[in-house]
Amino acid sequence: MVILLIALGVHGCEQSATDSALQDYTNQVSSVVARSTTTGHGLFSVLSSASGSSSSTTVNENINQALAQARDELNTAKSLSPPSQVAGANSKLLQAMQMRVDGITNISNEIQPALGTTNASGAVNSIAAETARFYASDVLYKDYVVPEVYSALRANGTRFNGLNAGQFVPNVNWLLPSYIATALHVTIPGSSSQSSSGKTCPSRCGHQLNSVSVAGITLQTGSTNAITAKPAPTFTLNFTNSGNVNETNVVCQVTVTGTSVSGKTVVATTTAGQTTSCQVKLNAAPPTGTYSVVARIDKVPGEKILSNNVQTFPVTFQ
Repeated sequence: MVILLIALGVHGCEQSATDSALQDYTNQVSSVVARSTTTGHGLFSVLSSASGSSSSTTVNENINQALAQARDELNTAKSLSPPSQVAGANSKLLQAMQMRVDGITNISNEIQPALGTTNASGAVNSIAAETARFYASDVLYKDYVVPEVYSALRANGTRFNGLNAGQFVPNVNWLLPSYIATALHVTIPGSSSQSSSGKTCPSRCGHQLNSVSVAGITLQTGSTNAITAKPAPTFTLNFTNSGNVNETNVVCQVTVTGTSVSGKTVVATTTAGQTTSCQVKLNAAPPTGTYSVVARIDKVPGEKILSNNVQTFPVTFQ
């Protein structure tokens, strides 16, 4: 009887140690993946804020900042001590994190040509290949790492909190070269005379941003606007198709400068001469304090006047 009790006690201690190790590992994975997700959203916010070759140096610096964060996250993942039950899942996690570092590295090399005039088309296509790499890292994490970790936890009878969803690419449209070109405000050779609907632009194409509001209150550019930070606010952009042709897949976006907080939505169709609106919800609650909020209707191919696409507001998030 004594030997049996000792054996049961030893088994109980081993079970408790395994439970603790699996729980710690799961929490650490969730934390590093959450950081990586924030890095991804920040990277795509930087790409969305690019406005031409004059800003290429600044954009490159911001991308390199995201690269430094991704490398730090990869190193953190490498420092984890996975229990044997999740060793296979951990190898896949490291691969996914490495893919994100590699993708940002390559985008850093391509961003200046993409914002230039000599090889913009080739550079945009190369960036699309890297965003596909990011998407593959999302698939690797969500469809392989997460199920394997959950399977090990259940097999051991370990209680656990859910893992972070880990979606690095905020929108699958980022896999399309045409979408990337629009986001970067560059015109790929051969498309400059067409609208986003594919029709020839007879004299002018594009949009004019008229006003921006939150919860029914119109924001002012000349004075500080107070907005509740939580829950993440939704901005209403009122804008007009000021061109002569209808447009499709028109991108509206809002960025809180100096943070990784942003939001984007796509309007399926706008009609020439008509006014419409879009709802843009931020991807997270912004930090409290005063920031510049940039609202923009993205450039469409063939659009020449861009000064009326953007409005910037000083906002205090409370």
